[in-house]
Amino acid sequence: MLESDTALHFIVPGDPNQNTGGYRYVRKLIEALNQAGATAEVTGLPGRFPKPDGIATHGMDSLLSQFADGSWVILDGLAMSAMPSTLEKHAQRLRLVALIHHPLADETGLSLSEQDWFFEREEKALRIVRDVFTTSAFTASRLADYGVDAGRIQTAEPGVESPAGNALASDTEIFGKKHEAQASKAPKILCVAHLSPRKAQGHLVDALAGLKGLEWHCTLAGSCERDPVYANGVRQQVQESGLGGRIDFAEEVEEQQLASLYREADLFVLPSLYEGYGMVIDEALAARLPVISSDGGALKHTGNRPGVLLYRAGDTDALQASLRTWLGDSAALEHARELAAAESRNIRSWADTASLFLQGLGYFDQRHRATFFADEWLQAREAADHCARSVELTQRLEQWAGDTLKSNHQNPVRIVDIGTGRGSNVAYLAPAFSLPQEWLLVDQDNDLLAAAARKAHQLNVSFKTLQRRLMPEDFQGFLPQDTSVVTASALIDLVSEAWLAALVAEVISKQAAILVVLSYTGRFTLSPAHKDDALLRELVNQHQHGDKGTGAALGPEAAAVLADQLRMKGYEVQVVETPWQLDSKDAQLATMLMAGWVTAAKQQSPGAEDASDRLDAWFAARKQQQVAGELEITVHHQDVLGLPPGCAVEKILERSA
Repeated sequence: MLESDTALHFIVPGDPNQNTGGYRYVRKLIEALNQAGATAEVTGLPGRFPKPDGIATHGMDSLLSQFADGSWVILDGLAMSAMPSTLEKHAQRLRLVALIHHPLADETGLSLSEQDWFFEREEKALRIVRDVFTTSAFTASRLADYGVDAGRIQTAEPGVESPAGNALASDTEIFGKKHEAQASKAPKILCVAHLSPRKAQGHLVDALAGLKGLEWHCTLAGSCERDPVYANGVRQQVQESGLGGRIDFAEEVEEQQLASLYREADLFVLPSLYEGYGMVIDEALAARLPVISSDGGALKHTGNRPGVLLYRAGDTDALQASLRTWLGDSAALEHARELAAAESRNIRSWADTASLFLQGLGYFDQRHRATFFADEWLQAREAADHCARSVELTQRLEQWAGDTLKSNHQNPVRIVDIGTGRGSNVAYLAPAFSLPQEWLLVDQDNDLLAAAARKAHQLNVSFKTLQRRLMPEDFQGFLPQDTSVVTASALIDLVSEAWLAALVAEVISKQAAILVVLSYTGRFTLSPAHKDDALLRELVNQHQHGDKGTGAALGPEAAAVLADQLRMKGYEVQVVETPWQLDSKDAQLATMLMAGWVTAAKQQSPGAEDASDRLDAWFAARKQQQVAGELEITVHHQDVLGLPPGCAVEKILERSA
């Protein structure tokens, strides 16, 4: 959980007090966060949005520059999604979190070129921010199209005012309203949304124009200033339909007025073509109003509950039929009202939303702590990795790649690095290869991938990155058709045999070479010896076979299994021993390594106090030896090179001799 004294800085475009769903979400969430003990504030940016002008981009840059390193900054999607380059300047020092109600490219009325423009920029912006909040599960799933891994997303759906709040009508008010409606015989319809093509109030007017024979009165509450052309068109439509005396335009109202409109209404209608959540449905149900809603976007999920009648978005005839069902049958409307009243007890409060948001921040914090430790470990081991790697296999791979490129008239060599981490492979191989190169760096961790990208950029290597978690079923067709070489480092001992077989099958399908380095082989020795070295080694190797996310891991057998799988497919294979040799100059790595061994060993013997005590004593003794400069550690690894049939290792050796 986030500490209560940690400031949360929300950024929205324009005036934060605007009364649209998105702005109200931010305001209410901030109120609830502060009531929960957090410190949250909102700042509105000047300029034009969502296509930012110079004032907007300068305002964002200037505001982000004011925040201290490590600050949590929550960026409303309407403000941040079209300015990736501005975000990139601050992404390394700030904890930038996107708050996405729905993607900008999903807005109604955009041309194809405008959709492409927004999609391209929002995709880049979402790669740059560390984490993403969405206001619905629908939007979270939609972001998969933008390359956002599900592990980077948390969802905090909107709440409503607490039952003591003004937006909720009491049972007495409901009873009085029921009899008032029966006396007037004119049910009151309420629609709350700013007037725009996406909100589609014109569809509601069309539907009501065919129901003049029924008693009803409708209020359209929402700003007419956001799209005045559309709003004037709806006004004209009302007049031309002869409904001027039956449809009112309340325009944008304050919260007290809005609460009164909810209390006075008999049913609620939302004709919107698309919503990222549709929080007015929750508000209407909280006020015990039955709802007629389209199924556009997330509404098919938000509205899938008792007291809500859904129709196909954009289908005016279906909307009219739904209205007739309730307006033409008072018993049906009363039953719908009873369902809505029962459902009102299930509506989230803003306190619930704030709790979800804080839990999400806690999840992000833990996730990045794990990344930090992974990053720290990868940094500590990189020098030892590079020192241990086989120069011979690197030279043979370069020779093969050069011959292949000449024979196929290809240029450059295209290398895919799986599980790239901080980019150890590109850092080692790129300078060692004299050939033109293009790299695809693949990892499931966005922060590590960003570090790898910085490394590749410093090396002046052509590269792309891909954030993706690869499971066995994902490999078929994964590699680009022109892939020449596949690499991985310190990876395959963590994966299952099925995962490795899927990788090998995909490599073979492209007739690519494969170089997998630094796979642990189950052997490590320490000098001087200790009586519990064998106990530790046995438990560590047992732990190596545990499920690391893809099934039972291959552990120490990984390199041998890879070599066998490649040989069975006709590949020429060479395996080389590549041990770490650690001494006093490697103190940080050695300490982290031994601490990891002890932790893994204890996990394999939970509750065994004797084993735990022995392991603690072992670690204490080893640290004393290390401080005294007496400790040496050898950890055995293997590098495996596989070359497609017809390119025998022996032939390459002859040419390189």
